[in-house]
Amino acid sequence: MKTLNKSATGKAHGKIILIGEHAVVYGEPAIAFPFKAAPVMVKITKTETPARIASSYYSGPLNEAPDVLANIKLLLETIGHDLDQPVENLSITITSCIPAERGMGSSAAVANAFVRALFNYFNTPLDKERLLYYVDISEKIAHGNPSGIDARVTSSEFPVFYRKGSTFEALSIHLTGYLIAADTGVKGRTGESVADVARCVEKQPEQTMETIRTIGQLTLQAKDALAHNALEHLGRLLTQAHSMLQKLTVSDDTLDHLVETAIQSGALGAKLTGGGRGGCMIALAQSEQKAKIIADKLLEQGAVNTWIHALGEDNNE
Repeated sequence: MKTLNKSATGKAHGKIILIGEHAVVYGEPAIAFPFKAAPVMVKITKTETPARIASSYYSGPLNEAPDVLANIKLLLETIGHDLDQPVENLSITITSCIPAERGMGSSAAVANAFVRALFNYFNTPLDKERLLYYVDISEKIAHGNPSGIDARVTSSEFPVFYRKGSTFEALSIHLTGYLIAADTGVKGRTGESVADVARCVEKQPEQTMETIRTIGQLTLQAKDALAHNALEHLGRLLTQAHSMLQKLTVSDDTLDHLVETAIQSGALGAKLTGGGRGGCMIALAQSEQKAKIIADKLLEQGAVNTWIHALGEDNNE
């Protein structure tokens, strides 16, 4: 057996769908960004008691943890078995700045940080392929049939271009702008909104698929805008994408109000992000100063939290 560390940590971060949500279900592309403004850290230490966990969901013995932490329990057992290491007397502390059920990749980020912490604790090398293998196990418990995009983006330095049934393409970008995310304070209703889009496709196939294809075209244009640092053009594309998502009925009054607030406050563009019907919205700003003004106005107009992320920073793995 390897010598164990007395304690170890693992880190990850949130993710933001920049553009392409919902349309990606129908074969169109999407772009997701690592969102380092919302970090996660997991710390593991040796304890004399049976395994314990401390998190915003629950703190206490791991074997009494609620179902929402079933993925962590399974990961601990699986990795302990695979590495032939004892896991009965570990203390696990999860510190996350990502709100749950907001489309920001909370479960995948926690799993990423937890796997990294365990491998660090056991002094065992961990490559990207093995990390994703374990995070995918966790995500299947959390989400049933995940696309894999959360697992990849919450562990990556790069934005990801993704199309269903295809490979994930890392995008190396050099933007000079800032992305603001704002939390409505309402849990997103992704399952409900996905089902409603499916009903729209069934009842009005021609009109709905035209909207979905338009989102796909906007996503391809956004990919080009990212490559050429066309920040103002990217902003317009985000706002146009929000209009298409409104047509798909996945926005709501709160999201629309925050999007309009951001644009009136000087954002280059704004849209909902993720499943919609609650969750978060994003806005694009040219400077950090402008981003702070927009974030303050969003809080004033009902957002419960905001984050500011500098685009194009640390875009190297």
